[in-house]
Amino acid sequence: MTDRDIDDTTAPLIEHLAELRTRLIYSVLAFTVCMILCFAVARPIFNFLAHPLSQVLIANGQKPDLIFTGLQQGFMTQVRISLFGGFVFAFPIIAYQLWRFVAPGLYRQEKNAFLPFLFASPALFIAGAAFAYYVILPLAFDFFLSFQQFAPEGLDPAAMADSEVGIQFLGTINEYLGITMKFIIAFGLCFQLPVLLTLMGKAGLVSAQGLGRTRKYAVVGILTLAAVATPPDVVSQVILFSVVYGLYEVSIILVRMVERKREAELRAQGLWDEDLESDEHAVEEKS
Repeated sequence: MTDRDIDDTTAPLIEHLAELRTRLIYSVLAFTVCMILCFAVARPIFNFLAHPLSQVLIANGQKPDLIFTGLQQGFMTQVRISLFGGFVFAFPIIAYQLWRFVAPGLYRQEKNAFLPFLFASPALFIAGAAFAYYVILPLAFDFFLSFQQFAPEGLDPAAMADSEVGIQFLGTINEYLGITMKFIIAFGLCFQLPVLLTLMGKAGLVSAQGLGRTRKYAVVGILTLAAVATPPDVVSQVILFSVVYGLYEVSIILVRMVERKREAELRAQGLWDEDLESDEHAVEEKS
């Protein structure tokens, strides 16, 4: 390879690095602006995140209060909320910058195939986060708060010695935010399953029949996920398992549709190999 060839290969690399730097700068600026805006309205965001717990506490006849045990925790809570909200609200801009960086290297057909997933991924993440916020979190908090016990009121001090000892929830804001954000992010990521498996199907990494054959292993994996990602009550675990397993079945249907579309295109071009298809079916039947 001559010096001129090295210069020709170096120039595109420098252009790609410059483009990557530009997209990263735009992404960081978007995150910074959204983070600052979220810090300015951190209290309304916190009240929104604390709404599921406050509703359960009010239903139990308790005040919807949380505490912090360190002088800096109130400020750090607002910083934590601003970081979380900044990433959530800046994610569409970050995804767009990623698309602008990747799109020039794709053919028009590849762009048209990738665009639906670019819109489906945020929508499914929002759906998973909303499912966690409106369904799973109230069930989880109701389960956790069921372990409280309240000492009878209006008893003489001598009679209180034989009564139950009061056990009451005094939650810290850090602990509550940690649980709530973990649930929201975990469920949002779980709802990305159809997008992930369909993209893998487009790339030929998985097949509909292969996913169907591994269904029993998927059930075990989803049950394990439900046991880890949810509190130890059967109701929320069954709900999460039902939803994620339903998404797995939807993924099989989407992958099958991708395979049929690919087969139709290859048949139209005269490139479909019938012998290869029969061999693949024979291998799958033996396995």
